Amino acid sequence: MDITIIGTGNMAGGIATRALAGGHTVTVLGHGPDDAPALAETLDGDVGTGVVGDPLHDIVVLAIPYSAIGDVLDRYEGQLHGRTVVDITNPVDFSSFTPLAVVAGSAAQEISAKAPDAKVVKAFNTTFASTLVEGQVGGEPLDVLIASDDDQAKASITELVKSAGLRAVDAGPLARAHELEALGYLHMYLQESLGTGFGSTVKVLG
Repeated sequence: MDITIIGTGNMAGGIATRALAGGHTVTVLGHGPDDAPALAETLDGDVGTGVVGDPLHDIVVLAIPYSAIGDVLDRYEGQLHGRTVVDITNPVDFSSFTPLAVVAGSAAQEISAKAPDAKVVKAFNTTFASTLVEGQVGGEPLDVLIASDDDQAKASITELVKSAGLRAVDAGPLARAHELEALGYLHMYLQESLGTGFGSTVKVLG
């Protein structure tokens, strides 16, 4: 698959690492001209680079803070038609570390409303960057919970996750993104009491 990752932070690096491990083509877009090349230098593989506003592949990962979603969608207005857009965000006010109320129900549903022609998928929001780089915690592959209303898009991201050595878990329709974002926030909140330094994972056993 050809994948565009918008963002150059730790999560962008973690997802890019797993995508490259799965044999996929990755292009990273940053806000400044030096941001994406700096991230690419840390990755093991041939990574394309560019700036936000450059053309997109058919699969687009929004590895950006929730607060940046509006700006990115504005830049790509009319260009997301038919593309699979993966939302990894958790709506959190990091100044107070409290969850934000989202009128649409979730960040993913907000994106879907603003870009109705895109195939929006919620995924990777319950995983942490360092664990994505390793692909596992305690010898167990990471679970990636996936929610979407589009079966084809969900199947594509499921294939991406599996090829990256991770376990895909179907979390249902996009409406379940509300619960996934709550879980993502809870997972972050627990880090201080657990003392795991963002090195834990959410795992479904059965």
